[in-house]
Amino acid sequence: MTGYYGSITKGAVREFQQAQGLSADGVAGPATLNRLNKKAKAEGETLRQLAKLIHGEARGESFEGQVAVGAVVMNRVHSNAFPSSISKVIFQKGQFTAIDDGQFNTKPTATSYKAARKALNGVDPTNGALYYYNPKIATSVWSKSRPTLLTIGQHDFTR
Repeated sequence: MTGYYGSITKGAVREFQQAQGLSADGVAGPATLNRLNKKAKAEGETLRQLAKLIHGEARGESFEGQVAVGAVVMNRVHSNAFPSSISKVIFQKGQFTAIDDGQFNTKPTATSYKAARKALNGVDPTNGALYYYNPKIATSVWSKSRPTLLTIGQHDFTR
């Protein structure tokens, strides 16, 4: 890090602000710094938990689909409607089938870890989805009643 705040840094800050739904002026003001400080490091237990969830929920999906599942977790962390930590989002009662049926406890693959790192670093192919479900096997009327933002593989993503 050079401490130099030039056009490349300003552009990166602007992209981060847009991705986070902040006013995209390229200035790292209080709202931007607060959001940056909430970003989790892509290592350790946080990474492991997210990789395990992705593996349990989306191991048969494309890489994009796996990143999308991780992005839903991150979107929930940043939403006022959900807990503000990755671990609390993952373990919130009744939210993820992989937690309820034990698939969370299977060993994640290198691809699951790679997808988790992408999601932790802000990649969001869902454009802000807070939920997803597989319409072929889902039984929740509530899930199916939500407008679908997009479909990636076997999952419909919603807000």
